[in-house]
Amino acid sequence: MKMDNPDQPIISLRHVGKSFNAGQIRALEDISFDVREGEFVSLVGPSGCGKTTLLRIINGLIAPEEGTVCVMGAPPVPGPHLAMVFQSARLLPWLTVAGNIEFVLQLKGLSRGDRLARARALLGAVGLRDFADAFPHELSGGMQQRVGLARALAVEPRVLLMDEPFAALDAMTREVLRKELLLLWSRRKMAIVFVTHDIDEAVLLSQRIVLLRPRPGRIDEVVNVSFPEPRSQNDPRTLPAFAAMREHLWSRIHDMVQDGAELEELAGAFGSADLQHADPR
Repeated sequence: MKMDNPDQPIISLRHVGKSFNAGQIRALEDISFDVREGEFVSLVGPSGCGKTTLLRIINGLIAPEEGTVCVMGAPPVPGPHLAMVFQSARLLPWLTVAGNIEFVLQLKGLSRGDRLARARALLGAVGLRDFADAFPHELSGGMQQRVGLARALAVEPRVLLMDEPFAALDAMTREVLRKELLLLWSRRKMAIVFVTHDIDEAVLLSQRIVLLRPRPGRIDEVVNVSFPEPRSQNDPRTLPAFAAMREHLWSRIHDMVQDGAELEELAGAFGSADLQHADPR
């Protein structure tokens, strides 16, 4: 899928809103931002701010109630141009590691030889070339997540959506996979929208960070991240600017959590109906 206007953002959201449970739960309110071709954008914020809901709206898995969403100039439709990586790898247990990658390539109509060659090349890129014939249950969680990333990249997506892909992994494995993700992104330059609760991770990986407020989810601010590239070789974590940005984001999120806790405490004391329209700020 190609866009008619090459200067057009690859992802564009305008005044997006979404509710659940027959309108009783307001998940998102007036969300507007763009993602440019090849840009790495992270979504961060407290629990309940709608990060995963927003990612699923971008992927076309759920529809917004208000506003518009365009991916490559059209309403989003799940497909090979839009790949998604979840917190768990969601591999097919009856297929080998290579077979999981070949499965998505078969849907693209590639020949058996081409599928195998591309699967092994991608496994080499994520450090799993020697595990092509293993089954998912024989791999560690981190190795399974690498296969999930390789499978997403197999279809050569223009947009890669990632929903806390490293959250369930140990610290060392997270560190390795972050570096591999930066390397793969620098080579392929797909647009990435990355959901994480880890502020350090967002600052390390992103070019821009969209900070969301909860209840309902809405944009608090968009932070530009300008560190020397490639970050896989120029680790910014020793820079004073990294510490300052991390502290700023943590402070904003801490204030949001405190505001929410104070509102819940008041609601318990006086009754939630009296505070239905209260502003915790």
